[in-house]
Amino acid sequence: MSKPILKRIEQSNGYKFTKLLVKRLAGEELWLRPEIRVNKLNKGDWLFYPDSLNSESVVYSFGVGENIDFDLILIDQFDLAVHAFDPTPSTVDWLSAQPDIPENLDFHPWAVTDSDGMITLYPRVRGKKKSKVMYTLIAEEGVAESGVDVPALTIGTIMSKLGHDHIDLMKIDIEGAEYDVLDNMLDSSIKPEQLLVEFHHRIPGIGPKKTARVIRRLRETGYRLFAISETGRELSFLLETERQ
Repeated sequence: MSKPILKRIEQSNGYKFTKLLVKRLAGEELWLRPEIRVNKLNKGDWLFYPDSLNSESVVYSFGVGENIDFDLILIDQFDLAVHAFDPTPSTVDWLSAQPDIPENLDFHPWAVTDSDGMITLYPRVRGKKKSKVMYTLIAEEGVAESGVDVPALTIGTIMSKLGHDHIDLMKIDIEGAEYDVLDNMLDSSIKPEQLLVEFHHRIPGIGPKKTARVIRRLRETGYRLFAISETGRELSFLLETERQ
């Protein structure tokens, strides 16, 4: 079978559905389904609820890597400002080299964690190769000497520094650090109206049980799952009071 044909098969909805089903049967992914039905859009690989967004909305986008498609779509469609966060050196260099970055994309080279200070991030290992883009708190085999020290702040500290008293939409793609960040948020009074989270239970040492625990906490706080990606790892939540 040729590579183009194989690629088309792998990108088909049927293949992705079957792959997710197999992973769920193997216990590698959670059995989840949306809890509420709302209007949703799929833009830049993220599913979100557009009805509450406008030019005054406060959006935090944690984890940029080398892809700001989602952020640019929100800026273009709703004329709002996106605060994007990523401390990894490759992202800082990549973003500074991009032409025509809109003024409404406000970039901050900070990590988000459960306490303020400096943290060490390590490159993800993909196929025995160190990623130049994805960094995590977990030092996988062979990367202990490749760590980088970066500034880290809690969501509360970030909101204080930026002068915000609420968050309308928060996207989190932070390579395994989402568990501590969400626990810290749920222990506070901070409740974004929308949460879009990629869970990284596939990283060695994490596992799907950790994701299930955080999802339970989100439900107990009033968040309801309204969208699931084709991989089963990107989940979209809406605070129940937002629709009342």
